[in-house]
Amino acid sequence: MAFRLAVCNELFEKLDFAESCRLARRAGWSGIEIAPFTLAENATTVSAQRRRELRDIMAGEGVEFVGLHWLMVGPAGLHVTTPDAGVRRRSWEYVAGLVDLCADLGPDGVMVFGSPKQRSSTGGISAAEATRHFVDGIASVAPRAAGRGVTICIEPLSRAQTDVLLSLEEAASMVNEINSPAVRTMYDSHNAVDETEPHATLVDRYFGVIRHVHVNEMDGSHPRPGGGHNFRPVLQVLQDGGYTGWVSMEVFDFAPGAQQIVTESAAYLRQEISRLR
Repeated sequence: MAFRLAVCNELFEKLDFAESCRLARRAGWSGIEIAPFTLAENATTVSAQRRRELRDIMAGEGVEFVGLHWLMVGPAGLHVTTPDAGVRRRSWEYVAGLVDLCADLGPDGVMVFGSPKQRSSTGGISAAEATRHFVDGIASVAPRAAGRGVTICIEPLSRAQTDVLLSLEEAASMVNEINSPAVRTMYDSHNAVDETEPHATLVDRYFGVIRHVHVNEMDGSHPRPGGGHNFRPVLQVLQDGGYTGWVSMEVFDFAPGAQQIVTESAAYLRQEISRLR
């Protein structure tokens, strides 16, 4: 099967959006995933005209819109699990606004909900209470997402980042509880560092609720020869299961520069894919 490969746009840093899309496409990526804070501090304020312009740029440069990630970096003061009901309400209203942004930028988009700082327990409540606020909040925006053709992917993260939603098992349980076609989970190699079973085993077990995949080395750098992580077992499970979503690269170390990152990683991932059974 042919995997759909995408790249997250924040690694292009100060590059113009059109140039970012062009560079990604030339390196072999067919999709682009957007961090809302790269568009505006409050991305829900991006005008209808600018949304159309962004769609036109992606189409003109030959890349597909994949979705949004790093949802809650801005604006300041938002927190989705806080005991402060007013802040919590405003935060979920912002998420609902991002649903509209995602739908306006392209069809069938995903929203990867990581944002550890804005979902971790705070204000004296327990992790269990914060988790309940998180589940209730996701459930509250699910109908809007379903109506606009957007899938919210709740992302398990490591204990070093948060105390809310720490494993694919827990994520699958949340998906089943919310019971909406617009809510699924996703797998991120770097953020699955605390999982105690092989990643391929987990991806196989929860394949039915995994809608999106992020690939990165375990230290957050880009996939490459000698990087250290073996991506093939998970890719094999995805291929065997007939996965139709995106395999999107999210990196946290931009030091090598966008050109080297997108070129090396695209070539490496395609080589690994070619070696699958």
